[in-house]
Amino acid sequence: MPQKQLYKVMEEQMGVEWESNFGSFDTIPFAAASIGQVHKATLSKDLAEKYGFSDVAVKVQYPGVSKSIDSDLSNLQSLLHLSKLLPKGMYLENSIRVARKELAWECDYLREAECNRKFVDIFTGSTVFKIPRVVNELSNSMVITTEFVNGDPISAVVNYDQETRDWVGTMIMELCLQELFVHKFMQTDPNWTNFLYDHSSRKIGLLDFGASRGYDVDFLDPYMQVLRASASSDRKSIAKWSEVLGFLTGYESQAMLDAHTDSVLELGKPFRDHGLFDFGRQQVTSNVKSNIPTMLNERLTPPPDETYSLHRKLSGAYLLCARIKARVPCRDLFFKYSDAYTVSQKYAA
Repeated sequence: MPQKQLYKVMEEQMGVEWESNFGSFDTIPFAAASIGQVHKATLSKDLAEKYGFSDVAVKVQYPGVSKSIDSDLSNLQSLLHLSKLLPKGMYLENSIRVARKELAWECDYLREAECNRKFVDIFTGSTVFKIPRVVNELSNSMVITTEFVNGDPISAVVNYDQETRDWVGTMIMELCLQELFVHKFMQTDPNWTNFLYDHSSRKIGLLDFGASRGYDVDFLDPYMQVLRASASSDRKSIAKWSEVLGFLTGYESQAMLDAHTDSVLELGKPFRDHGLFDFGRQQVTSNVKSNIPTMLNERLTPPPDETYSLHRKLSGAYLLCARIKARVPCRDLFFKYSDAYTVSQKYAA
């Protein structure tokens, strides 16, 4: 946004003396996306002493972006309905409804700050993950200020040695399982720019918590049962727990049931292979693609709301491991968390 507009937002959010909170503030953003832009700055002496760090990232939301997203989604829905480009199995209304809710979360920087603080609490003392701390005094509905985290873009790890690539891939996959089945709270944005690797400290920085969300046991318990069934190649249990979750109705055609079950088995393949699963040589994504036409044409119900962002995150982690050609002990990781996870009596059988 133009500097004049930037200053206007900062004044509206922090007052006319907002610059006094900073030792320096770079008005040229070092990162930008569709919702806002990010500026590098340093804290004033008093704030730096209070928080124990000086370098910060200041994310500033574009004025009116929240309303424009809502309008754009409505226009997109109307356009796609009129064009009749999408098969009924896409369940456009449901997809738009979920997108509207989750994008509203991302526009709420007060919510993002709270999610960020929760992740700081979760990973305090971690030797693997670095979570930037929030500067509370400089964070509100359209501006969020956090500790600056150093590191290379996670995709650049492809240029590192195999041991490093394997370690990073393993940590990313374990993070997903830990978020879901231990903390029941996940940062669901798979954008690779939200992950940084600092070779000097051998830590992975996690950024941008606007898309974070929690999960309750009525979703997690049957979801774990689906994963367990996939890991043991139990087609009957896959269908059973998929119906409990709401992926299936119980009235699907045999073609749809087979396509769904085959896809779940393919996605669970890393959990069945002993030793290291080589993501650089996997064919899971291409195998799952072959089932998509059948599922789009024969699906009788939209997926559960929780799975839209969850599967976006999991696929992002999966594709990242493929990009960096990581070899990951997926089976050992899965059973580490599966064995420690106890489903409630309601979903135990």
